[in-house]
Amino acid sequence: MHAFARSQSDSDSEADAELVAETVKEGEYVGDDVHDFGVRSFNPAPGVEALCVFPKNSAKLVVAGQETELLIGLKNEGEQSVNVLAVHASVHLPFDHRMLVQNLSVVSFNNASVPASVQATFPYIFAVSKFLQHGTFDLVGTVTYEIDQKPYQNTFYNGTIEVTESGGLISVETVFLVSLGLALLVLLGLWVRSQLQFLSKKTKKITKVEVGTRTVDASMDEWLQGTAYTQSQSNKLKKKK
Repeated sequence: MHAFARSQSDSDSEADAELVAETVKEGEYVGDDVHDFGVRSFNPAPGVEALCVFPKNSAKLVVAGQETELLIGLKNEGEQSVNVLAVHASVHLPFDHRMLVQNLSVVSFNNASVPASVQATFPYIFAVSKFLQHGTFDLVGTVTYEIDQKPYQNTFYNGTIEVTESGGLISVETVFLVSLGLALLVLLGLWVRSQLQFLSKKTKKITKVEVGTRTVDASMDEWLQGTAYTQSQSNKLKKKK
């Protein structure tokens, strides 16, 4: 890993766009059990400033389970060389930094020095847990260094990041809304089908009644056979004869 001759800058750090870098040796990713730089806290040294940018990622989108890169700019305006030891970051709840969500990787450096009046850039790659629910979180990043064998620490980023689920725009809420929409469409289809069946049955019932009425009219004489009306009509005919 090498420092870059020029760093990328966002709108929040336009004044620090030009960072002249000294070549540093490759950083080594180590666990939190090897170094305690991410746990211990030191004061910043006078004349040393730190900042960071998210290359080609001004929205600061972090995909859960995937690596995200940022660039750390270290400006040494002091009179002594700065020996960079490690970079560390952590994820917290935005409304309460005491609620730690995840400790991210610690990156240590060997012989990474920034001479006096020199500005250098260091890349830092991290990945939040793939099980982290998407939403807004706070990222706190620190760089630990030594001046004359005395440890110091600067915060290079203390702001929000937007964690998204792997797969881009598809999320749990999206899947839920799509499923709900499909369920409503199915229910609507069933309701329309039941209404059509109801109307069809009602039409058939009316048709049967009309046919039945005509049938009764056509067979009226047969129905009256054997009744008092038929007998009276027969007696009248006999008297006429």
